Amino acid sequence: MTMMRKKKDQSGGQALGASGAQGRRASKSTTGSSWHLKGLYKHSPLFLTPDVVSCSSLHPRQPGVQHREINIEDLEEGPVVNGESLPTDAVVSGSKRRSQSGGAGPKKDGEEAGRAAPLEQSSTSGKLRKKKKKQKNKKNALGETLENGLEDIDRILERIEDSGGPRRPSPQPLSARRHVLYVEHRHLNPDTELKRYFGARAVLGEQRPRQRQRVYPKCTWLTTPKSTWPRYSKPGLSMRLLESKKGLSCFAFEHSEEYQQTQHKFLAAVESMEPNNIVVLLQTSPYHVDSLLQLSDACRFQDDQEMARDLVERALYSMECAFHPLFSLTSGACRLDYRRPENRSFYLALYKHLSFLEKRGCPRTALEYCKLILSLEPDEDPLCMLLLVDHLALRARSYEYLVRLFEEWEAHRNLSQLPNFAFSVPLAYFLLSQQADLPDQELGPTREKASLLLRQALTMFPGVLMPLLEYCSVRPDAAVAGHHFFGPSAEISQPPALRQLVSLYLGRSHFLWKEAATMSWLEENVREVLRAVDAGDPAVGECESRRKVLYQRAPRNIHRHVILSEIKEAVAALPPDVTTQSVMGFDPLPPPDTIYSYTRPERLSPVSRGNTIALFFRSLLPSYTTEGERPEDGGAEGLDRNQGLNRLMLAVRDMMATFHFYDPEAPHEAHAEGDGEWD
Repeated sequence: MTMMRKKKDQSGGQALGASGAQGRRASKSTTGSSWHLKGLYKHSPLFLTPDVVSCSSLHPRQPGVQHREINIEDLEEGPVVNGESLPTDAVVSGSKRRSQSGGAGPKKDGEEAGRAAPLEQSSTSGKLRKKKKKQKNKKNALGETLENGLEDIDRILERIEDSGGPRRPSPQPLSARRHVLYVEHRHLNPDTELKRYFGARAVLGEQRPRQRQRVYPKCTWLTTPKSTWPRYSKPGLSMRLLESKKGLSCFAFEHSEEYQQTQHKFLAAVESMEPNNIVVLLQTSPYHVDSLLQLSDACRFQDDQEMARDLVERALYSMECAFHPLFSLTSGACRLDYRRPENRSFYLALYKHLSFLEKRGCPRTALEYCKLILSLEPDEDPLCMLLLVDHLALRARSYEYLVRLFEEWEAHRNLSQLPNFAFSVPLAYFLLSQQADLPDQELGPTREKASLLLRQALTMFPGVLMPLLEYCSVRPDAAVAGHHFFGPSAEISQPPALRQLVSLYLGRSHFLWKEAATMSWLEENVREVLRAVDAGDPAVGECESRRKVLYQRAPRNIHRHVILSEIKEAVAALPPDVTTQSVMGFDPLPPPDTIYSYTRPERLSPVSRGNTIALFFRSLLPSYTTEGERPEDGGAEGLDRNQGLNRLMLAVRDMMATFHFYDPEAPHEAHAEGDGEWD
């Protein structure tokens, strides 16, 4: 019996060697799916080998007991759905092979296993080689069988859907279901936009080695921490959930006692009007938000844009590390009340970061930050981001988004009453009609919609045309320049609030109209408006009456936006009551109904310090008080007094430095002219 087994192994080895070339050729002709399945079985913990899993590898064979080997090919050939075999040819053929292979072969192996262990090992190795050759030859057939099984699964699922009744309507695409203020995380990173312009190698080439050395506590979305920053330690800033109602969650930042002490030191440093005091404060508290924002403004005024941007990013990182676990940047359902001073720092940091992104040439990223600021309090809009979102959308070429925002918010926000939306939306429609991929059946209606909206904007705001042409270095013809509707009187007769909005829009977005095709389209519609005015269109009189009623005085959030924008033409149009009051960079124009969570402690006044000269000059000020009490409005009046006193003391120091006392005992040279006496 032993000799017979050895001969059988030798014959099997010869057969395997003869068919080796054929096996290699068959392996080259296998499909990609077969390679994928082979790798899947090899790495799966459920299969010990891609060929045969024998029961003897799990349990020892017992003499006199019939054992059967499990063939993986047989397991693969029969697709099963919900525990039932599919009625396919693959399942039938697989069952036939299983019935044939489950006969005398395993029985003989079981009998011989009880006689001699070496014979069992040799027979197992021979069968493994045969199974490998068999698998190589049947890879193509196995791939075809699996494909047929998948097709059968699809047909069964279709029959189940048909028998289950009427089909449900297909869901809308994800972009249609998203809120208009939905923020995407990937668009908050400026590198995503820069990669589209310059490529990933140019953007990330210098950053990769630095990132390996950086160790920070968490991953953030708003900024990317830098290795040059100080090691982060919690500065005492946190966020808590105030309430949740109607699907909205209201949050608020909180200051710990240690952070409050740092805030008091910061206010004292600001009152000293010395930026070095803020630098000293940041050495002990490197992640104090207001100090970072104030020092960023000082660096920007000194034309150190890189340092200014770095400080703003560090402030954003500090605030993002303090987020509540339920606070979401993308949902559009999280609210931050601007009336709380702790929340204002986040608004201002986002706006300053947005401004740097726009100057850096990342309008798409800046648009995402604009949507984020607007989503924090869309009803009140404390920074009036509606005056900026249209400009960023046009620069980012997100024309569809601007049109969608206008259509959804026009009914309840009257966006057409803002000059920037009145002119930007028709420009977006016109630029959409200029795109080559727009279907022909949509080209005409889009162009007509753009022209209609532009004529309405010119009728409502005629004072925009002549300054716009001047910005674009275009000289209008005499028929337009000499007409009373678009002439100088149209600009002069504008109410102060409307003049401020027009100056803001033209100072920011005038270059978007410089294209030759855009200017030709504008000229066509200007002539149409002039014909309507000469024909006595009643819409002209209605628009004039609305201008006189609606634009008497701009709200406080518009003034705050103009101050932050730093557009010279718009700042010059601010009313005197805004320009005469002190405006701090870390909190411009605070709301009158501010909600204070803690108050600044009383400080010793200069009167109690015993400085007689300072007391004398202080008494000359109109606002002099002997008590030195701090006002209740947050210290604005006290700040004005300190600033006035500081200016006066500087003037006194300069005057004292110019005094020269005459000593009669000291020798002096005789003058050629005069007797040397004082005049």
